[in-house]
Amino acid sequence: MLANLPQLIIGLADLVAAFLFLYGLQRMSSPATAPSGILMAGFGMVAAVLASFLYVFSVDAAAQPHLAVNIGLALIALVAGGGLAWLSGKRVAMTAMPQMVALYNGMGGGAAGAIAAVELFGNKTQGATQLLVTLLGALIGAVSLSGSLIAWAKLEGVIKKPLRVRGQQIVNAAAMLAALAVAGVILFASLGGAPLLLATPTWIYIFFGLALLFGVLMTLPIGGADMPVVISIYNALTGLAVGLEGFVLQNPALMIAGMVVGAAGLLLTLLMAKAMNRSVANVVFTNFGDAPKQVQGAIKGSLRPVEASDAGIAMRYAGKVIIVPGYGLAAAQAQQKLYEFVKLLQAAKVEVKFAVHPVAGRMPGQMDVLLAEAGVPYDMIFQLEDINDDFATTDVALVIGANDVVNPAARTEKSSPIFGMPILNADKAKQVYVVKRGEGKGYAGIQNGLFYGDNCNMVYGDAQAVLVKMIEAVRGLGAAAA
Repeated sequence: MLANLPQLIIGLADLVAAFLFLYGLQRMSSPATAPSGILMAGFGMVAAVLASFLYVFSVDAAAQPHLAVNIGLALIALVAGGGLAWLSGKRVAMTAMPQMVALYNGMGGGAAGAIAAVELFGNKTQGATQLLVTLLGALIGAVSLSGSLIAWAKLEGVIKKPLRVRGQQIVNAAAMLAALAVAGVILFASLGGAPLLLATPTWIYIFFGLALLFGVLMTLPIGGADMPVVISIYNALTGLAVGLEGFVLQNPALMIAGMVVGAAGLLLTLLMAKAMNRSVANVVFTNFGDAPKQVQGAIKGSLRPVEASDAGIAMRYAGKVIIVPGYGLAAAQAQQKLYEFVKLLQAAKVEVKFAVHPVAGRMPGQMDVLLAEAGVPYDMIFQLEDINDDFATTDVALVIGANDVVNPAARTEKSSPIFGMPILNADKAKQVYVVKRGEGKGYAGIQNGLFYGDNCNMVYGDAQAVLVKMIEAVRGLGAAAA
């Protein structure tokens, strides 16, 4: 009985980890319970890691003299990785969160690829099924690793422009087919096929090289506007790779965590593609992010700038205000000032709501997290489908740093690259104020007809500086009344 105790404890720890992963994910479905959900999933990961270390007591240490060395290296890696993650998580700015997510996602794919490499180089797989699943996990994990690193480089500004060449899709397809062909060679040789020109380990190195190359080639041509979709795609791939390697290792915690992450990433990809009016096939198999092939027609009218104080006072005397946050709000780190302004409006009996577009910002959910960080109550934040009809009865719409997600061209101009994309109907409000640092275009590279509308005024400046002026103007009204 005592001899089987370590195995029983490992099984129990895996079960606890799996339950905490699922329970944590369920808690993450609501912003109100998401923090506790993240904590529960974290406890699940602790249980899974402890189960891995308990493996030492379930094997014959004398038969594996290298085990003590491996345990020492694992502890060093755990301390180093945990310390770096803690420090970077504490210090990372909200604007850099997409880069951090891309890096962590790549690390997950790399970990799955590393597990597969150990299995392949050590000839630890048993039978064709396990070997095939290991190769598939290795391929997906390596693609996720290199693709996520390129995504990070684009978001960080290390790679400033999409890199495209003629016939790029053919090159990409050739790299993928070559990787699959080499996987077939490895499978054939491992199952007792004919002698190979190269040793099996050499083929494994070639296989990983081609997989990493494909991840790079697939991500290089993608434009910045599509980075949210890219991140969700690689998130799904990482989860799938982890789940496959969990199957090979017969590890329930890895299988469940991988399947959950993969399914969530796939669902998020579908939602993001729908929000951009694109199919997943269009995202994966075309040079998405390309510049529009048709020239946009000239927009009639002119931009009408106003002072921030005038816009603030107008909202103070409005009955209903809807605020549309965008990446400019995150870049200015102005979410705290925005909520301070909102509380002044609420004190004056103004009804205030927030309208969030699914692809606002540079990663899914970035605006929701940004507003939650400032303490905005969850019942004030509404998604596109829940609030779009309210704009027609709204006195003032305040757009802060958003562009393409409020561009009416998506409804009216068939030549526009964003035609058909669901947008927030900010242009239907009685009055619109747009806070922007300048007259630049959005990620889609097109002008926004909303800015030239008769009901729209521009408030130029950094979002935080603009909101400070609005706050001062509204408070000045109170002081004058007193």
